[in-house]
Amino acid sequence: MTENGTEKTTLVTGGTGKTGRRVAAGLRARGLPVRIGSRAGDPPFDWDDPGSWEPALRGAGAVYISYQPDLVAPGAVEAVGALAGRAVAAGARRLVLLSGRGEEEAERAEEAVRDSGAEWTAVRASWFCQNFDEGHLLEPVLGGVVALPAGDVAEPFADAGDIADVAVAALTEPGHAGRVYEVTGPRLLTFAEAAAEIAEASGREVRYVPVSADGYASMLVEYGVPAEEAEVLAAMFGKVLDGRNAHLGDGVRRALGRAPRDFTDYAAAAAATGVWKG
Repeated sequence: MTENGTEKTTLVTGGTGKTGRRVAAGLRARGLPVRIGSRAGDPPFDWDDPGSWEPALRGAGAVYISYQPDLVAPGAVEAVGALAGRAVAAGARRLVLLSGRGEEEAERAEEAVRDSGAEWTAVRASWFCQNFDEGHLLEPVLGGVVALPAGDVAEPFADAGDIADVAVAALTEPGHAGRVYEVTGPRLLTFAEAAAEIAEASGREVRYVPVSADGYASMLVEYGVPAEEAEVLAAMFGKVLDGRNAHLGDGVRRALGRAPRDFTDYAAAAAATGVWKG
């Protein structure tokens, strides 16, 4: 987006996270200016400090909105709506929300962004493939046991790169305003099947063990996740991993005209980095 012949910047909130850093890289690859929205950014951006929002929004023509830790967290919908409103007031005309799949709170956040008056796009996703190598599941994978409150539910694991590619297209190209893209992988896998694929790709023993939501929260705390965040994540996983997302979406195909990345390809690429060697 330009103003007076000058390309305006895009604020990428969560710009150091799984999708945010990929969105930032995709924008830079197109030669576009990017501002990283994080506590370590310049200027810093902090979801818990609304006073930091205005400096981060200054001069931004578009915003990628990725709320941490998740849209189901208390106050998340209100924060997203407030940021969207301030973004439009500051001159942003295009907002892309990383939304949840199968979450009522995420749909309310989408409404809040839509009500801002900006051109908006929602990118819905549930479980990221990269949770197994870039997130809190890395240690369990290295320990050989992935425990989650998922039972034998199947999940259409979404690749963070696909999510970012859809977001970059929505931030920079015409034709995406007012659209909701459900980003998934091309097939359903149970968590036991996902663990088996990681085991095959990495050459190490990895198995899946179902646990209760409370048991999972306790495990997260043991791995160093703050107790409040652990409770939010456990409640979210216990809720959305009930089969509601056990179907495929066509968001990647609709937005990009190509097939989404398969979990097998993700596992092979992650293994090749050596991250699972321990």
